[in-house]
Amino acid sequence: MALTWKKGRGKMGPIAPLIGRWKTAAETPMGPVACIRDYQKFGEGYVKLEAEWTFRGAGAKSYREVALFGPDADGLLMFWSYTNDGKKSSGRLADATDIHPQAVCFEAQMDAGLARQVFWPDEKAGMHWVVEARTKKGWSRMAAHHYRAV
Repeated sequence: MALTWKKGRGKMGPIAPLIGRWKTAAETPMGPVACIRDYQKFGEGYVKLEAEWTFRGAGAKSYREVALFGPDADGLLMFWSYTNDGKKSSGRLADATDIHPQAVCFEAQMDAGLARQVFWPDEKAGMHWVVEARTKKGWSRMAAHHYRAV
């Protein structure tokens, strides 16, 4: 079943396709991981993300994130993220049509430099999510997952 990927109206419109609960299983350098990403409306002007990565195998552990997406004081669509390992980040809506014409992208200035997370529809089912770091040669992919709606 193909995913309906339709951006909504207004400032929050770009993240409308993300609303809902998503799951994936992927291989990572830390071993196999299962991840649930749950995006839900939070009041009138925000979307709240609750995500949990559960790593299996040797040294099994869980990693959690809570984030809010919404407009800042200037009306720009932003995100504010907090993780259970004490890290924080924030960033703004950006362009990632180099990946897909319907991509939804947020860029953040991190300690190591500029990073972005990008979401776009899979033509058959679900969505893609990647995290990339900006290098002198362009974007370098650090993580890639394929999610399906729960």
